[in-house]
Amino acid sequence: MSSLSAKDDCLAWAARDPSGVLSPYSFSRRAVGSDDVSLKKTHCGVCYADLFSTRNLHGDSKYPLVPGHEIAGIVKEVGSNVHRFKVGDHVGVGTYVNSCRSCEYCNDGQEINCAKGPVFTFSRVDTDGSITQGGYSSYIVAHERYCFRIPDNYPLASAAPLLCAGITVYAPMVHHRMNQPGKSLGVVGLGGLGHMAVKFGEAFGLNVTIFSTGVSKEEEALSVLGANRFVVSSDQEQMKVIKPFLVV
Repeated sequence: MSSLSAKDDCLAWAARDPSGVLSPYSFSRRAVGSDDVSLKKTHCGVCYADLFSTRNLHGDSKYPLVPGHEIAGIVKEVGSNVHRFKVGDHVGVGTYVNSCRSCEYCNDGQEINCAKGPVFTFSRVDTDGSITQGGYSSYIVAHERYCFRIPDNYPLASAAPLLCAGITVYAPMVHHRMNQPGKSLGVVGLGGLGHMAVKFGEAFGLNVTIFSTGVSKEEEALSVLGANRFVVSSDQEQMKVIKPFLVV
């Protein structure tokens, strides 16, 4: 294969239309600014939002579209003002890569509600006017504020899903003080988020009950993930037994 020009040095998989079919794609990332981090991607989780966006199910996808917002990798370049990270650090990037950083929401750590709109990791207009492209690619450039340090001894493959699925369940659990040992946690469904909720619940010392429509995941839930109880929600008798313990 012929060598790529400097302007097309990022290799990726992109959807070209609402079919959502991914194919090889090369493009140019924006230049690394003084407050930016350039990250060589090693792993990227697969989120259902990737499917929604590549198939334009929200009606606002910008093609070609490189999905992926659970990104883990190794820093390969930092801007002149960046002091939190250095080359070689393990870093993660989640659902957005920029915002205005000056409105009341950004100042309160609520960038997702940025008055000018957060710049999502893919299919959004970045500060330089380019369209953001996600983690199904060889590297990414993001403002340092939206990069998160990953301990060197933590597997990058395990860290990637924490950048979306993980924080989606972790944040409300902590907000509602469901990180205190001895409390009871009910998890409805054992999909991607459910798995995370069970693992966090176990780590927090909670009494975890999983509600599922069938028995196919019972062994995994109890033996592998460490849940305390498994309830088949389509079984009326099981639901009658558990009902006195439910708090709505």
